[in-house]
Amino acid sequence: MSTLLYQATVPVFVQTLGALDAIIDKAAAHATAQKIDPAVLLASRLRPDMLPFVRQTQIVCDNAKNMAGRLAGAEIPRFEDNEASFDDIKARIKKTLDYIGGVNSQDIEAGENREIVFPIGPNKMKMKGADYIFHFALPNFYFHLTTAYGILRHNGVELGKRDFLGAVVGVSPA
Repeated sequence: MSTLLYQATVPVFVQTLGALDAIIDKAAAHATAQKIDPAVLLASRLRPDMLPFVRQTQIVCDNAKNMAGRLAGAEIPRFEDNEASFDDIKARIKKTLDYIGGVNSQDIEAGENREIVFPIGPNKMKMKGADYIFHFALPNFYFHLTTAYGILRHNGVELGKRDFLGAVVGVSPA
């Protein structure tokens, strides 16, 4: 049995959520060094019509747990959106990693052709599992991850591509 769907989701989320966790540490250090109230960074946006940093990180976590759970046909935990500090965001990342780490790879693979029903605002959408992952859920996950990263960069946090990528699996010196 192929593990393409599992490999395209859970290990990717583990890597990128780990990177986000490390980025949060850099944001906290930046706030301390620059004497910026962390609440300012948490509430920062790229544009007035975009969601703030804290909400972007909540959505990143929700996308990871929801995608893994929906594909596996598992019960998905609901997290309250009440993060008010960098430590709160890090705790949410940890809860997300704990949840997705317990999702069975065979259950995810079995979701390839399962009809996935999910909310989009007040509406519900449905897609086959593989289409849901590759054409909706992963692009949405990366949109919010990139936006969170961009907000911090825009606010002067010293971040680069390696911070965004995190510890890349399978890379070794040549």
